[in-house]
Amino acid sequence: MHRQQTAIDRKALVRRHNVEQATLDPRSPVSVGNGEFCFTMDLTGLQSLPAAYPVGARDELPPGTLLGTQAQWSWHSIPPEQDYTLASSTVLYESPRGPVPYVDMVGAIVDGRETETSRAETWLRANPHRLDLGRIAFALPDRDNPGLAPEDVANPVQVLDLWTGTATSRFTLLGQPVTVTTACHPHQDQLGFRVESAALQHGLAIALGFPYGSEAWHNAADWTRPESHSTKVEELPATNTVHSWLVSRGLDGSGYQLAIAGAGLELEQASRHGLVLRAADGQEVLDFSVHFISNGQGDCLLRGTGGIGRGSATGSGTAIPTEITASPGTAVIEASRTAWPDFWMSGAAVELSATEDPRAQELERRVVLSQYLTAINCAGSLPPQETGLVCNSWRGRFHLEMHWWHAAHFAAWNRTPLLLPALRWYASILEPARQTAKAQGFDGVRWPKQVGPDGRESPSPIGTFLIWQQPHPIHLAELAYRAEPSRELLEEFAEVVFESAEFMAGFAHPTARGFELGPPLVPAQESYELIRGAVSNPTFELAYWQWALRVASAWRERLGLPARDKWLAVADGMVRPRVVDGVYAAIDVEPFTVRTDHPSMLCALGVLPRTDVIDPATMRATLASVLADWDWDSTWGWDYPVMAMTAARLEEPETAVGALLLDAAKNLVLPNGHNRQTDSLPLYLPGNGGLLAAVALMAAGWDGGPDRHAPGFPADWTVAWEGLVQAP
Repeated sequence: MHRQQTAIDRKALVRRHNVEQATLDPRSPVSVGNGEFCFTMDLTGLQSLPAAYPVGARDELPPGTLLGTQAQWSWHSIPPEQDYTLASSTVLYESPRGPVPYVDMVGAIVDGRETETSRAETWLRANPHRLDLGRIAFALPDRDNPGLAPEDVANPVQVLDLWTGTATSRFTLLGQPVTVTTACHPHQDQLGFRVESAALQHGLAIALGFPYGSEAWHNAADWTRPESHSTKVEELPATNTVHSWLVSRGLDGSGYQLAIAGAGLELEQASRHGLVLRAADGQEVLDFSVHFISNGQGDCLLRGTGGIGRGSATGSGTAIPTEITASPGTAVIEASRTAWPDFWMSGAAVELSATEDPRAQELERRVVLSQYLTAINCAGSLPPQETGLVCNSWRGRFHLEMHWWHAAHFAAWNRTPLLLPALRWYASILEPARQTAKAQGFDGVRWPKQVGPDGRESPSPIGTFLIWQQPHPIHLAELAYRAEPSRELLEEFAEVVFESAEFMAGFAHPTARGFELGPPLVPAQESYELIRGAVSNPTFELAYWQWALRVASAWRERLGLPARDKWLAVADGMVRPRVVDGVYAAIDVEPFTVRTDHPSMLCALGVLPRTDVIDPATMRATLASVLADWDWDSTWGWDYPVMAMTAARLEEPETAVGALLLDAAKNLVLPNGHNRQTDSLPLYLPGNGGLLAAVALMAAGWDGGPDRHAPGFPADWTVAWEGLVQAP
């Protein structure tokens, strides 16, 4: 990305939406990060009050916390009791081609909760899981209870400065004012802290604690198994008056390191997995850094061989510099202050402040904060989990049907380099995806649903039957090409695009009506899990199949390769979706449409451009029907951008804005910018990414769309935008 000349005052645009908090909002902590690494903090600028920011409990599990420390490389597996495989969960389902094996589940998922699963299924669904790398908190070690309580923190004021990616937290503790500056290095898995307070000479210290990994659905840390992991500390030679330590963490044969550095810093290992940092006598400033390093890189520091860089497929942290500055915390803070303005000055911007409609200010706030949150959580080398790098959901495993919602907006907002690293990950799992397709009798690759970095599918009565993730890599690659067209990009992603299309062409089966999809399958609207063996021809997927196969064919033409006649035949011959009472049904069999979960029929003209299989007039009636009586409590955060994109393409801009800001529980955007869903799913980044995709479409328009400025917004709105890429 590069800075560009701009007519919008981007600094003013961004800073008027800084997150400022003067009271503890348990739902709304702020984070600093860089896409590969993220640190979420409370009002102290550290993680001093984890219980005050809960992730709601599920089943019999205790609550977790929103105050996480995660990296793209921080994964862990609990050793299995035996060699578990997917074989015990594989079931034959009847299909138009005869029996086909699917990874199913002996147990069930009821209201989002697993019931009666086998130990093998539980382990395979839970491993590997994302690992919380540690907690960094204020402490009062001389008290009987050294941890802070909310009442210890008086007069808090915290500002997250979006323009620089730094948080400044001010409060009173022990009768003394405390100022904390917190930042993440833009290119390393490194945090910088500067603590200024006389309280440092009256017992205030920094405590670091390290957990074991957890198989819990929502929790990346297990603090109850100290015997299952190890923490060792080694003091390193002082450099430039800076003291530093290497902390080595061992977990089940793997591990990671931390390098802690600071001037006037004293460290002791106070417990098996607990460290305490104190200021030296007379010091009222602690300026220190904590650098997290993926397994093996600590040896590079000890050998003094220099940096390794982010070259691996899983985005490992960089090695520590052999020379450490006299103020290592401030060095990280200054690096953040330099890099974040470059981010904001690159890519696109949308400004709505000149609009009189009071909804414009709130929409602009959501847009600015969503750019920040997706940059620090969704721009890494792996597809994100739905809660990013803040806390775990579904054990931290990512859902590939959600990847479009996390990442498509990067291309639309002209920040394609933030999309490409995770898109490259698909090439690393081509072989297991090819084996899945082959086992089911198809060519090409069948992409999984719920996975870790290894791409191994999870047992599920829903996930393995989904098909709408299949065209996503084609769609994302096409958006990247539209933003930055080059032969190099075509060649890099050609295999992923072509192998995706090869499976799609084979999966669609010919009938007298045309080419059909399923059974078995579960559509994007997952309400039909119990009849997965009979579901066929979901409206969205029919349109997606046609559009994506034609895009893949266009890629062959761009590369000078011969056409794949089968792809074009399937695209041209896709059956039309079922229409019931003048509106599109969700699926082609009874009950046709259940009015819960995602109204995914709308994606067929909105997320997608117009295709041969969709009639705009019928889609207009479908949108009106959804808005009239859909069950909003059962929806998810990206459903509102779906409705907005459909309304925009149907040239109903007032409906589009109304959908984006619909007053519904799942469309709530917190002060920190996160899209809250439930107590146990306290943030939902597909909602943020979907919002950005919708606003880009509404502002920049689409191929063949209305020839007017910002066609998806009402005519009386003043919409300033620059740098956006027009949608297909």
